[in-house]
Amino acid sequence: MKEYWTSFASLLGVLAFCQSLLQVIFPPELRFACLKFFNRIFHLFSFYCYFDITEIDGVNTNELYNAVQLYLSSYVSINGSRLSLTRALNSSAITFGLSNNDSIVDTFNGVNMLWEHVVTQRQSQTFSWRPLPEEKRGFTLRIKKRDKSLILDSYLDYIMEKANDIRRKNQDRLLYTNSRGGSLDSRGHPWESVPFKHPSTFDTLAMDPLKKQEIMDDLLDFANGQSFYQKTGRAWKRGYLLYGTPGTGKSSMIAAMANYLSYDIYDLELTEVHNNSELRKLLMKTSSKSIIVIEDIDCSINLTNRKKNNNSNNNPRSYYEPEIRCGSTSVCDGEEGGGNSITLSGLLNFTDGLWSCCGSERIFVFTTNHIEKLDPALLRSGRMDMHIYMSYCSYPALKILIKNYLGYEESDLDGEVLKQLEQVVDKAEMTPADISEVLIKNRRYKQKAVKELLEALKDKGRKENIE
Repeated sequence: MKEYWTSFASLLGVLAFCQSLLQVIFPPELRFACLKFFNRIFHLFSFYCYFDITEIDGVNTNELYNAVQLYLSSYVSINGSRLSLTRALNSSAITFGLSNNDSIVDTFNGVNMLWEHVVTQRQSQTFSWRPLPEEKRGFTLRIKKRDKSLILDSYLDYIMEKANDIRRKNQDRLLYTNSRGGSLDSRGHPWESVPFKHPSTFDTLAMDPLKKQEIMDDLLDFANGQSFYQKTGRAWKRGYLLYGTPGTGKSSMIAAMANYLSYDIYDLELTEVHNNSELRKLLMKTSSKSIIVIEDIDCSINLTNRKKNNNSNNNPRSYYEPEIRCGSTSVCDGEEGGGNSITLSGLLNFTDGLWSCCGSERIFVFTTNHIEKLDPALLRSGRMDMHIYMSYCSYPALKILIKNYLGYEESDLDGEVLKQLEQVVDKAEMTPADISEVLIKNRRYKQKAVKELLEALKDKGRKENIE
Protein backbone atom coordinates (compact mmCIF):
# COMPACT_ATOMS: atom_id res chain seq x y z
CA MET A 1 0.00 0.00 0.00
CA LYS A 2 2.83 2.33 0.87
CA GLU A 3 4.40 1.71 -2.54
CA TYR A 4 1.04 2.54 -4.18
CA TRP A 5 0.80 5.96 -2.54
CA THR A 6 4.44 6.62 -3.38
CA SER A 7 3.77 5.89 -7.05
CA PHE A 8 0.62 8.07 -7.00
CA ALA A 9 2.53 10.98 -5.48
CA SER A 10 5.23 10.58 -8.12
CA LEU A 11 2.57 10.69 -10.86
CA LEU A 12 1.10 13.92 -9.46
CA GLY A 13 4.57 15.41 -9.40
CA VAL A 14 5.10 14.49 -13.04
CA LEU A 15 1.74 16.02 -14.01
CA ALA A 16 2.52 19.21 -12.11
CA PHE A 17 5.91 19.39 -13.84
CA CYS A 18 4.28 18.90 -17.24
CA GLN A 19 1.71 21.59 -16.51
CA SER A 20 4.47 24.00 -15.50
CA LEU A 21 6.41 23.10 -18.62
CA LEU A 22 3.34 23.71 -20.82
CA GLN A 23 2.77 27.09 -19.20
CA VAL A 24 6.35 28.03 -19.96
CA ILE A 25 6.20 26.76 -23.53
CA PHE A 26 2.62 28.04 -24.11
CA PRO A 27 2.23 31.35 -22.25
CA PRO A 28 -1.31 32.78 -21.61
CA GLU A 29 -1.10 35.04 -24.65
CA LEU A 30 -0.41 32.08 -26.92
CA ARG A 31 -3.15 29.97 -25.33
CA PHE A 32 -5.62 32.85 -25.77
CA ALA A 33 -4.62 33.27 -29.40
CA CYS A 34 -5.09 29.55 -30.03
CA LEU A 35 -8.50 29.62 -28.37
CA LYS A 36 -9.49 32.64 -30.43
CA PHE A 37 -8.26 30.91 -33.60
CA PHE A 38 -10.22 27.71 -32.96
CA ASN A 39 -13.29 29.79 -32.04
CA ARG A 40 -13.03 31.63 -35.34
CA ILE A 41 -12.69 28.34 -37.22
CA PHE A 42 -15.78 27.08 -35.42
CA HIS A 43 -17.82 30.17 -36.40
CA LEU A 44 -16.50 29.96 -39.94
CA PHE A 45 -18.12 26.56 -40.42
CA SER A 46 -21.17 27.37 -38.29
CA PHE A 47 -24.54 28.06 -39.92
CA TYR A 48 -25.41 30.76 -37.36
CA CYS A 49 -24.32 34.24 -36.39
CA TYR A 50 -25.01 36.00 -33.10
CA PHE A 51 -25.89 39.57 -32.09
CA ASP A 52 -25.51 40.81 -28.51
CA ILE A 53 -27.73 43.68 -27.33
CA THR A 54 -26.64 44.82 -23.88
CA GLU A 55 -28.81 46.81 -21.48
CA ILE A 56 -26.12 49.44 -20.92
CA ASP A 57 -23.78 50.69 -23.63
CA GLY A 58 -20.84 52.15 -21.74
CA VAL A 59 -22.66 54.39 -19.27
CA ASN A 60 -25.71 55.05 -21.44
CA THR A 61 -28.93 53.06 -21.60
CA ASN A 62 -29.29 51.07 -24.81
CA GLU A 63 -32.63 52.02 -26.35
CA LEU A 64 -32.55 48.94 -28.57
CA TYR A 65 -32.50 46.71 -25.47
CA ASN A 66 -35.64 48.44 -24.14
CA ALA A 67 -37.30 48.13 -27.56
CA VAL A 68 -36.55 44.39 -27.79
CA GLN A 69 -37.85 43.89 -24.26
CA LEU A 70 -41.14 45.62 -25.12
CA TYR A 71 -41.47 43.87 -28.47
CA LEU A 72 -40.94 40.41 -27.01
CA SER A 73 -43.44 41.18 -24.24
CA SER A 74 -46.34 40.97 -26.72
CA TYR A 75 -45.01 37.71 -28.18
CA VAL A 76 -43.93 36.07 -24.94
CA SER A 77 -47.34 36.52 -23.31
CA ILE A 78 -48.77 34.06 -25.84
CA ASN A 79 -45.92 31.60 -26.40
CA GLY A 80 -43.75 31.74 -23.29
CA SER A 81 -43.88 29.18 -20.50
CA ARG A 82 -41.92 31.10 -17.87
CA LEU A 83 -42.56 34.84 -17.76
CA SER A 84 -41.57 37.92 -15.78
CA LEU A 85 -44.21 40.57 -15.08
CA THR A 86 -43.56 44.33 -14.92
CA ARG A 87 -45.56 47.52 -14.68
CA ALA A 88 -43.82 50.71 -15.78
CA LEU A 89 -44.20 54.18 -14.30
CA ASN A 90 -47.25 56.05 -15.69
CA SER A 91 -48.49 52.80 -17.17
CA SER A 92 -51.93 51.28 -16.74
CA ALA A 93 -50.97 47.86 -18.14
CA ILE A 94 -48.89 44.92 -16.96
CA THR A 95 -46.33 43.74 -19.49
CA PHE A 96 -44.76 40.30 -19.87
CA GLY A 97 -41.12 39.50 -20.47
CA LEU A 98 -38.60 36.69 -20.77
CA SER A 99 -37.28 35.35 -17.48
CA ASN A 100 -33.56 35.37 -16.80
CA ASN A 101 -31.56 33.16 -19.18
CA ASP A 102 -34.71 31.95 -20.91
CA SER A 103 -35.17 31.88 -24.69
CA ILE A 104 -37.93 32.07 -27.29
CA VAL A 105 -38.26 31.77 -31.07
CA ASP A 106 -39.70 34.66 -33.10
CA THR A 107 -40.70 34.58 -36.78
CA PHE A 108 -40.35 37.49 -39.21
CA ASN A 109 -41.12 37.19 -42.95
CA GLY A 110 -40.95 33.43 -42.65
CA VAL A 111 -37.53 33.44 -40.94
CA ASN A 112 -37.07 31.96 -37.45
CA MET A 113 -34.88 33.74 -34.93
CA LEU A 114 -33.87 32.69 -31.42
CA TRP A 115 -33.88 35.32 -28.67
CA GLU A 116 -32.14 34.58 -25.36
CA HIS A 117 -32.28 36.85 -22.31
CA VAL A 118 -28.79 36.62 -20.79
CA VAL A 119 -28.34 37.74 -17.16
CA THR A 120 -24.99 37.41 -15.33
CA GLN A 121 -23.49 38.89 -12.18
CA ARG A 122 -21.36 41.96 -12.73
CA GLN A 123 -17.80 41.88 -11.41
CA SER A 124 -16.76 44.35 -8.71
CA GLN A 125 -16.94 47.87 -10.11
CA THR A 126 -14.13 50.32 -10.38
CA PHE A 127 -14.85 53.98 -9.66
CA SER A 128 -17.64 55.33 -11.88
CA TRP A 129 -19.61 58.56 -11.81
CA ARG A 130 -22.74 56.48 -12.47
CA PRO A 131 -23.31 53.34 -10.36
CA LEU A 132 -24.06 50.32 -12.53
CA PRO A 133 -26.58 47.55 -11.75
CA GLU A 134 -25.28 44.45 -10.00
CA GLU A 135 -26.47 42.28 -12.89
CA LYS A 136 -25.43 42.48 -16.53
CA ARG A 137 -28.47 42.07 -18.75
CA GLY A 138 -28.72 41.65 -22.46
CA PHE A 139 -30.36 39.84 -25.34
CA THR A 140 -28.58 37.50 -27.72
CA LEU A 141 -30.12 37.05 -31.15
CA ARG A 142 -29.20 33.92 -33.11
CA ILE A 143 -29.98 33.78 -36.81
CA LYS A 144 -28.74 31.88 -39.83
CA LYS A 145 -25.99 33.64 -41.73
CA ARG A 146 -27.99 33.66 -44.92
CA ASP A 147 -30.69 35.79 -43.18
CA LYS A 148 -28.25 38.40 -41.87
CA SER A 149 -29.15 41.07 -44.44
CA LEU A 150 -32.85 40.71 -43.66
CA ILE A 151 -32.24 41.30 -39.96
CA LEU A 152 -30.02 44.33 -40.39
CA ASP A 153 -32.21 45.90 -43.08
CA SER A 154 -35.71 45.57 -41.72
CA TYR A 155 -36.22 43.39 -38.65
CA LEU A 156 -34.60 45.73 -36.12
CA ASP A 157 -36.49 48.73 -37.56
CA TYR A 158 -39.68 46.69 -37.27
CA ILE A 159 -38.91 45.99 -33.60
CA MET A 160 -38.35 49.69 -32.85
CA GLU A 161 -41.63 50.62 -34.53
CA LYS A 162 -43.65 47.94 -32.73
CA ALA A 163 -42.06 48.88 -29.39
CA ASN A 164 -43.05 52.52 -29.84
CA ASP A 165 -46.64 51.46 -30.55
CA ILE A 166 -46.74 49.24 -27.45
CA ARG A 167 -45.21 51.98 -25.30
CA ARG A 168 -47.76 54.53 -26.50
CA LYS A 169 -50.72 52.20 -25.90
CA ASN A 170 -49.58 51.11 -22.44
CA GLN A 171 -48.47 54.44 -21.10
CA ASP A 172 -50.96 56.97 -19.84
CA ARG A 173 -50.93 60.19 -21.81
CA LEU A 174 -49.45 63.25 -20.11
CA LEU A 175 -50.35 66.93 -20.06
CA TYR A 176 -47.28 69.18 -19.84
CA THR A 177 -47.08 72.81 -18.80
CA ASN A 178 -44.26 75.36 -18.62
CA SER A 179 -45.21 76.87 -15.26
CA ARG A 180 -41.58 77.94 -14.68
CA GLY A 181 -41.34 79.71 -18.02
CA GLY A 182 -38.33 78.24 -19.79
CA SER A 183 -36.14 77.52 -16.75
CA LEU A 184 -34.97 73.97 -16.10
CA ASP A 185 -35.55 71.79 -13.07
CA SER A 186 -32.88 69.66 -11.34
CA ARG A 187 -33.17 67.00 -14.07
CA GLY A 188 -32.80 69.52 -16.88
CA HIS A 189 -36.48 69.52 -17.88
CA PRO A 190 -38.45 72.75 -18.46
CA TRP A 191 -41.84 70.99 -18.52
CA GLU A 192 -43.96 69.71 -15.63
CA SER A 193 -46.51 66.99 -16.30
CA VAL A 194 -49.66 65.45 -14.91
CA PRO A 195 -51.65 62.45 -16.23
CA PHE A 196 -54.03 63.47 -19.00
CA LYS A 197 -57.48 62.06 -18.24
CA HIS A 198 -59.77 64.19 -20.41
CA PRO A 199 -62.64 61.96 -21.63
CA SER A 200 -63.43 63.88 -24.82
CA THR A 201 -63.44 61.81 -28.02
CA PHE A 202 -64.63 62.41 -31.55
CA ASP A 203 -67.67 60.26 -30.74
CA THR A 204 -68.77 62.64 -27.97
CA LEU A 205 -67.66 65.87 -29.69
CA ALA A 206 -70.64 68.05 -30.61
CA MET A 207 -69.82 68.82 -34.22
CA ASP A 208 -71.11 68.12 -37.69
CA PRO A 209 -70.25 64.43 -38.42
CA LEU A 210 -68.93 65.16 -41.92
CA LYS A 211 -66.56 67.83 -40.59
CA LYS A 212 -65.42 65.51 -37.80
CA GLN A 213 -64.67 62.75 -40.28
CA GLU A 214 -62.66 65.14 -42.41
CA ILE A 215 -60.53 66.10 -39.39
CA MET A 216 -60.09 62.48 -38.31
CA ASP A 217 -58.97 61.47 -41.81
CA ASP A 218 -56.49 64.33 -41.89
CA LEU A 219 -55.04 63.33 -38.50
CA LEU A 220 -54.75 59.71 -39.54
CA ASP A 221 -53.03 60.65 -42.81
CA PHE A 222 -50.54 62.70 -40.81
CA ALA A 223 -49.81 59.96 -38.25
CA ASN A 224 -49.25 57.39 -41.01
CA GLY A 225 -47.37 59.75 -43.32
CA GLN A 226 -43.74 59.31 -42.32
CA SER A 227 -42.64 57.99 -45.72
CA PHE A 228 -44.62 60.73 -47.52
CA TYR A 229 -42.99 63.53 -45.52
CA GLN A 230 -39.53 62.03 -46.06
CA LYS A 231 -40.13 61.60 -49.78
CA THR A 232 -41.32 65.18 -50.23
CA GLY A 233 -38.60 66.70 -48.04
CA ARG A 234 -41.03 68.21 -45.55
CA ALA A 235 -40.74 68.26 -41.77
CA TRP A 236 -43.10 65.72 -40.19
CA LYS A 237 -45.39 68.21 -38.48
CA ARG A 238 -48.79 69.78 -39.05
CA GLY A 239 -50.55 72.88 -37.80
CA TYR A 240 -54.23 73.39 -36.92
CA LEU A 241 -56.01 76.64 -36.10
CA LEU A 242 -59.22 76.36 -34.09
CA TYR A 243 -61.23 79.57 -34.12
CA GLY A 244 -64.71 80.60 -33.03
CA THR A 245 -66.62 82.13 -30.15
CA PRO A 246 -66.00 80.91 -26.57
CA GLY A 247 -67.85 77.74 -25.65
CA THR A 248 -67.81 76.15 -29.09
CA GLY A 249 -65.58 73.24 -28.02
CA LYS A 250 -62.03 74.21 -28.97
CA SER A 251 -60.46 72.63 -25.85
CA SER A 252 -62.63 69.53 -26.26
CA MET A 253 -61.42 69.25 -29.85
CA ILE A 254 -57.77 69.27 -28.69
CA ALA A 255 -58.51 66.55 -26.12
CA ALA A 256 -60.30 64.46 -28.76
CA MET A 257 -57.31 64.80 -31.12
CA ALA A 258 -54.92 63.64 -28.37
CA ASN A 259 -57.11 60.68 -27.44
CA TYR A 260 -57.59 59.71 -31.08
CA LEU A 261 -53.85 59.60 -31.84
CA SER A 262 -52.67 58.67 -28.32
CA TYR A 263 -50.41 61.76 -28.24
CA ASP A 264 -49.19 63.75 -25.24
CA ILE A 265 -50.15 67.43 -24.95
CA TYR A 266 -47.76 70.33 -24.29
CA ASP A 267 -49.82 73.33 -23.14
CA LEU A 268 -47.51 76.26 -23.88
CA GLU A 269 -48.22 79.39 -21.84
CA LEU A 270 -46.53 82.20 -23.78
CA THR A 271 -46.92 84.76 -21.00
CA GLU A 272 -44.51 82.68 -18.89
CA VAL A 273 -41.81 82.65 -21.57
CA HIS A 274 -39.37 85.54 -21.44
CA ASN A 275 -37.70 85.53 -24.84
CA ASN A 276 -37.23 83.70 -28.13
CA SER A 277 -34.33 81.67 -26.77
CA GLU A 278 -36.51 80.18 -24.00
CA LEU A 279 -39.23 79.47 -26.54
CA ARG A 280 -36.73 77.55 -28.66
CA LYS A 281 -35.49 75.55 -25.66
CA LEU A 282 -39.05 74.57 -24.79
CA LEU A 283 -39.60 73.32 -28.32
CA MET A 284 -36.40 71.24 -28.22
CA LYS A 285 -37.57 69.55 -25.01
CA THR A 286 -40.87 68.32 -26.48
CA SER A 287 -41.15 64.71 -27.57
CA SER A 288 -42.35 63.17 -30.80
CA LYS A 289 -45.98 62.02 -31.05
CA SER A 290 -47.19 65.11 -29.22
CA ILE A 291 -49.55 68.05 -29.65
CA ILE A 292 -48.14 71.51 -28.83
CA VAL A 293 -50.99 73.83 -27.89
CA ILE A 294 -51.14 77.61 -27.59
CA GLU A 295 -54.65 78.54 -26.46
CA ASP A 296 -56.23 81.98 -26.93
CA ILE A 297 -53.21 83.27 -28.77
CA ASP A 298 -54.95 86.56 -29.49
CA CYS A 299 -55.21 87.20 -25.72
CA SER A 300 -51.80 86.05 -24.48
CA ILE A 301 -49.69 88.09 -26.95
CA ASN A 302 -50.23 90.84 -29.49
CA LEU A 303 -50.36 89.35 -32.98
CA THR A 304 -52.09 92.15 -34.82
CA ASN A 305 -52.24 92.28 -38.60
CA ARG A 306 -49.14 94.13 -39.83
CA LYS A 307 -51.00 95.36 -42.92
CA LYS A 308 -53.50 97.19 -40.74
CA ASN A 309 -50.68 98.70 -38.75
CA ASN A 310 -48.98 99.83 -41.93
CA ASN A 311 -52.12 101.63 -43.11
CA SER A 312 -52.34 103.63 -39.91
CA ASN A 313 -48.64 104.39 -39.56
CA ASN A 314 -46.28 105.77 -42.18
CA ASN A 315 -43.32 104.21 -40.40
CA PRO A 316 -44.18 100.52 -40.20
CA ARG A 317 -42.44 98.40 -37.66
CA SER A 318 -39.76 96.01 -38.76
CA TYR A 319 -40.78 92.37 -39.10
CA TYR A 320 -38.17 91.46 -36.53
CA GLU A 321 -38.97 94.06 -33.89
CA PRO A 322 -40.18 92.86 -30.47
CA GLU A 323 -43.78 93.79 -31.17
CA ILE A 324 -45.50 90.93 -29.41
CA ARG A 325 -45.40 90.86 -25.66
CA CYS A 326 -43.67 92.41 -22.72
CA GLY A 327 -43.46 90.33 -19.60
CA SER A 328 -44.50 91.42 -16.13
CA THR A 329 -40.94 92.45 -15.29
CA SER A 330 -40.25 94.25 -18.54
CA VAL A 331 -40.31 97.90 -19.54
CA CYS A 332 -42.45 98.26 -22.66
CA ASP A 333 -40.62 101.18 -24.19
CA GLY A 334 -40.47 99.92 -27.79
CA GLU A 335 -36.72 99.34 -27.69
CA GLU A 336 -35.35 95.93 -28.56
CA GLY A 337 -34.10 94.22 -25.46
CA GLY A 338 -36.07 96.54 -23.20
CA GLY A 339 -37.29 93.76 -20.92
CA ASN A 340 -38.40 90.22 -21.60
CA SER A 341 -40.23 89.77 -24.90
CA ILE A 342 -41.16 87.29 -27.62
CA THR A 343 -41.12 88.51 -31.19
CA LEU A 344 -43.40 87.51 -34.01
CA SER A 345 -40.30 86.28 -35.81
CA GLY A 346 -39.52 83.99 -32.86
CA LEU A 347 -43.02 82.54 -32.87
CA LEU A 348 -42.96 81.97 -36.64
CA ASN A 349 -39.61 80.19 -36.35
CA PHE A 350 -41.06 78.16 -33.50
CA THR A 351 -43.79 76.78 -35.78
CA ASP A 352 -42.08 76.70 -39.17
CA GLY A 353 -38.37 77.47 -38.83
CA LEU A 354 -35.29 75.29 -38.73
CA TRP A 355 -35.72 74.63 -35.01
CA SER A 356 -39.22 73.28 -35.54
CA CYS A 357 -37.65 70.31 -37.36
CA CYS A 358 -35.60 69.12 -34.37
CA GLY A 359 -38.31 66.54 -33.63
CA SER A 360 -40.82 64.57 -35.69
CA GLU A 361 -44.52 63.66 -35.70
CA ARG A 362 -45.66 66.76 -33.83
CA ILE A 363 -48.84 68.76 -34.20
CA PHE A 364 -49.16 72.49 -33.48
CA VAL A 365 -52.62 73.69 -32.43
CA PHE A 366 -53.45 77.37 -31.96
CA THR A 367 -56.84 78.54 -30.70
CA THR A 368 -58.33 82.02 -30.97
CA ASN A 369 -61.63 83.78 -30.54
CA HIS A 370 -60.73 86.49 -33.07
CA ILE A 371 -58.97 85.19 -36.17
CA GLU A 372 -59.05 88.66 -37.74
CA LYS A 373 -56.55 89.87 -35.13
CA LEU A 374 -53.86 87.39 -36.15
CA ASP A 375 -51.11 88.25 -38.60
CA PRO A 376 -51.47 86.55 -42.02
CA ALA A 377 -47.88 85.27 -41.73
CA LEU A 378 -49.00 83.04 -38.87
CA LEU A 379 -52.03 81.72 -40.74
CA ARG A 380 -50.44 80.56 -43.96
CA SER A 381 -50.00 76.91 -44.93
CA GLY A 382 -46.92 75.33 -43.42
CA ARG A 383 -47.70 76.99 -40.09
CA MET A 384 -51.46 76.60 -39.73
CA ASP A 385 -52.25 74.03 -42.43
CA MET A 386 -55.88 73.46 -41.54
CA HIS A 387 -58.28 76.14 -40.28
CA ILE A 388 -61.19 74.68 -38.33
CA TYR A 389 -64.15 76.92 -37.57
CA MET A 390 -65.83 75.96 -34.31
CA SER A 391 -69.36 77.17 -34.94
CA TYR A 392 -72.50 77.57 -32.87
CA CYS A 393 -74.39 74.37 -32.20
CA SER A 394 -75.96 72.92 -35.36
CA TYR A 395 -78.76 70.38 -35.55
CA PRO A 396 -76.42 67.35 -36.04
CA ALA A 397 -74.32 68.55 -33.09
CA LEU A 398 -77.46 69.05 -31.01
CA LYS A 399 -78.46 65.41 -31.51
CA ILE A 400 -75.01 64.33 -30.31
CA LEU A 401 -75.37 66.41 -27.13
CA ILE A 402 -78.82 64.97 -26.41
CA LYS A 403 -77.42 61.48 -26.79
CA ASN A 404 -74.38 62.28 -24.58
CA TYR A 405 -76.31 63.80 -21.69
CA LEU A 406 -79.72 62.12 -21.84
CA GLY A 407 -78.99 58.85 -23.65
CA TYR A 408 -81.68 59.63 -26.22
CA GLU A 409 -81.28 58.43 -29.79
CA GLU A 410 -83.07 60.30 -32.56
CA SER A 411 -85.76 57.59 -32.63
CA ASP A 412 -86.49 58.11 -28.91
CA LEU A 413 -87.69 61.69 -29.44
CA ASP A 414 -91.08 62.80 -30.70
CA GLY A 415 -91.04 63.70 -34.38
CA GLU A 416 -92.68 67.08 -33.77
CA VAL A 417 -90.12 67.98 -31.10
CA LEU A 418 -87.29 67.07 -33.44
CA LYS A 419 -88.79 69.21 -36.16
CA GLN A 420 -89.04 72.23 -33.84
CA LEU A 421 -85.48 71.72 -32.60
CA GLU A 422 -84.19 71.65 -36.16
CA GLN A 423 -86.09 74.85 -37.00
CA VAL A 424 -84.85 76.94 -34.08
CA VAL A 425 -81.29 75.71 -33.35
CA ASP A 426 -79.60 77.64 -36.17
CA LYS A 427 -81.49 80.87 -35.40
CA ALA A 428 -80.69 80.65 -31.68
CA GLU A 429 -76.89 80.69 -32.16
CA MET A 430 -76.23 78.93 -28.87
CA THR A 431 -72.86 77.37 -28.20
CA PRO A 432 -72.51 73.67 -27.32
CA ALA A 433 -71.42 74.76 -23.83
CA ASP A 434 -74.68 76.68 -23.26
CA ILE A 435 -76.82 73.81 -24.51
CA SER A 436 -74.86 71.32 -22.40
CA GLU A 437 -75.61 73.35 -19.27
CA VAL A 438 -79.35 73.18 -19.94
CA LEU A 439 -79.17 69.40 -20.35
CA ILE A 440 -76.92 68.86 -17.32
CA LYS A 441 -79.31 70.69 -14.98
CA ASN A 442 -82.19 68.40 -15.92
CA ARG A 443 -80.41 65.16 -16.83
CA ARG A 444 -82.43 63.19 -14.24
CA TYR A 445 -85.69 64.34 -15.85
CA LYS A 446 -85.13 63.70 -19.52
CA GLN A 447 -88.49 64.84 -20.88
CA LYS A 448 -88.22 68.05 -18.89
CA ALA A 449 -84.69 68.59 -20.17
CA VAL A 450 -85.79 68.38 -23.82
CA LYS A 451 -88.71 70.72 -23.15
CA GLU A 452 -86.56 73.33 -21.41
CA LEU A 453 -83.96 73.08 -24.14
CA LEU A 454 -86.57 73.79 -26.79
CA GLU A 455 -87.82 76.80 -24.83
CA ALA A 456 -84.28 78.11 -24.31
CA LEU A 457 -83.55 77.84 -28.04
CA LYS A 458 -86.78 79.67 -28.92
CA ASP A 459 -86.08 82.48 -26.43
CA LYS A 460 -82.51 82.90 -27.70
CA GLY A 461 -83.75 82.89 -31.29
CA ARG A 462 -86.29 85.64 -30.55
CA LYS A 463 -83.60 87.76 -28.88
CA GLU A 464 -81.30 87.35 -31.86
CA ASN A 465 -84.09 88.45 -34.24
CA ILE A 466 -84.83 91.54 -32.11
CA GLU A 467 -81.18 92.56 -32.02
